[in-house]
Amino acid sequence: MTEQKFSIEQLAINTIRTLAIDAVQKANSGHPGMPLGCAPIVYLLYYKLMKHNPSNPNWINRDRFILSAGHGSMLLYSVLHLSGYDLSLDELKNFRQWNSKTPGHPEYGHTPGVETTTGPLGQGFATAIGMAVARDYLASIFNKDEFKLFDHYIYGICSDGDLMEGISHEAASFAGHHKLGKIIFFYDDNRITIEGKTDLTYSDDVQKRFEAYGWNVYRVEDVNNLSELENATNLARQNSDKPCLIITRTHIGYGSPNKQDTAAAHGAPLGVEEVKLTKKNLGWHYDEEFFIPEEVKNHFAGVKDCGKEAEELWNRQFEEFKKKYSSEAELFERIFNGNYGNEWENHLPEFSEAMATRAASGKVLNAIAPYLPTLIGGSADLAESNNTHLKDYKSFSSDNKSGRNLHFGVREHAMGAMLNGMALYGGLIPYGGTFLIFSDYLRPALRLSALMKLRTIFVFTHDSIGLGEDGPTHQPIEQLAALRAIPNVIVVRPADPNETTEAWRFAIKHKGGPVLLVLTRQKVECFDRNSLASASELSKGAYILKDSSSEPDIILMASGSEVGLIMKASEKLEAEGIKTRVVSFPSWEMFEMQSEDYKRKVLPSEIKTRLAVEAGVKQGWEKYVGEKGDVICMNSFGASAPDKVLFEKFGFTVENVINKAKEIINKKS
Repeated sequence: MTEQKFSIEQLAINTIRTLAIDAVQKANSGHPGMPLGCAPIVYLLYYKLMKHNPSNPNWINRDRFILSAGHGSMLLYSVLHLSGYDLSLDELKNFRQWNSKTPGHPEYGHTPGVETTTGPLGQGFATAIGMAVARDYLASIFNKDEFKLFDHYIYGICSDGDLMEGISHEAASFAGHHKLGKIIFFYDDNRITIEGKTDLTYSDDVQKRFEAYGWNVYRVEDVNNLSELENATNLARQNSDKPCLIITRTHIGYGSPNKQDTAAAHGAPLGVEEVKLTKKNLGWHYDEEFFIPEEVKNHFAGVKDCGKEAEELWNRQFEEFKKKYSSEAELFERIFNGNYGNEWENHLPEFSEAMATRAASGKVLNAIAPYLPTLIGGSADLAESNNTHLKDYKSFSSDNKSGRNLHFGVREHAMGAMLNGMALYGGLIPYGGTFLIFSDYLRPALRLSALMKLRTIFVFTHDSIGLGEDGPTHQPIEQLAALRAIPNVIVVRPADPNETTEAWRFAIKHKGGPVLLVLTRQKVECFDRNSLASASELSKGAYILKDSSSEPDIILMASGSEVGLIMKASEKLEAEGIKTRVVSFPSWEMFEMQSEDYKRKVLPSEIKTRLAVEAGVKQGWEKYVGEKGDVICMNSFGASAPDKVLFEKFGFTVENVINKAKEIINKKS
């Protein structure tokens, strides 16, 4: 066979392809089809168009690249390695193996250059929209006519699967409506899904769909035509007043003689012989696996230098910015170091009146907002119900990117992913609200937030059957247990307004994972903290709110509004000579962070007579009540009626707590 001569660009693209298929084959696991098809896109971006510094993947003004179709991870790993990121060839050889930097799907914080964890389709797409919100909001604070500290693009690749997922509809609609520019997504239009051709299930006119959302849309008929691809991308860059989608005709498994344009190329290795045939088909005449031609190494060598130069230029600009705008520069440096100061804590309110914890939460938010200029968020069309509106600030909109109130619309799923994007961007304290029942809609994004250890805050109101007349469709029963089951999530259900203040204190300060504030619709009493434990004890997750004069006959424990109920029951039990300890238990996760000594102090192992009360399912409380204890809980869905009627009918009454407590004590004797 006559040796084919390729341009250095084509040789570089084929190097990306062959590294990917070699890694998948060596792992005997993975997705070779997308890297073969989309290699020209990442080559164009990382080599020619993107502003990025492989020596410092966290440079704030870098262009971002989001591989929403995370199954094509070897596409990203290959180009990151070639571009000079801290990702060795040995790591590529260890693709999908224990403790490697090249997991099956990209993981934020695990691999240098990976901007967000992707894999669940649609999540990366929506996360990128959140990044754009963060960029534009921060630009409104810091950019000046002569200083553009935030001036970059957000690129990404999305697949048919990404665009089928409902989250992509939500996020694309938000981005178009708010005219979030400098977002450029390439749609990998390969017309193949796992089950076969996309026309089995999918006949959307993607161009019309995105144009209807308010996006600019361009087409590339052949992804392998690099000049056509570059021209379309430059058009998108020039028309950056709106988000852009480039519909890019690709071929899954490109070059594979037997698997190109078939579902067989999607999620399984090509096979040893097919890899050989594919390389031959691509004109690749090197026998060695994971081979990188010297000329390709030399070709990519300049990427690092260009990146360093771009960052150094920005750094010089920032030094000039500091001279002219010293207070803004100080704020910039503080927030990107995660230092929000402590002045806001001096303005946390104390409460003495009964109110719903959602109302208390809103008062806390508005009290601290002036002292936390990067506290920004909103609600999924429920701001007045969630009390998430910042009253002294305007709305974020296409005309006002400095607004701090985000109107996510009825888009819980996108809201969750967008909060992730905002947190990933850095500098911001993002929060989002909805009813607790609708946490189910954003659970996949919340799970990724936990996996990435992001500082996101979720405000979930209407937390139980206390919702009342809206009925069982809106009354959360199993949601608390489901959310507590997610690793690295902190669920906080405060018992009164002052615990709500402390819950916000914890949420703002907490690092390393999302915090969920679970709040009531109905009013709850303010506990008299002069005679009871301080609300600041909330930081321990569970604490003795009121104790008996000597060893208690029974421990009553509850979260949220049910703490008031067990307090009333304890008074009557004490009047009958039954010594009771009342434990406010706002957060299991926070309690588990405490020392064993502290946990034994609150729940001594020798006191086995315990009763927990919570208007949700029992699941999980068994750990704290033990074999001898019991739980008053929900064993069914709720019903439509006023909240007081519902609590009575479902057994959340003083009388029922007293009777159950006596039953437990009598069993012991």
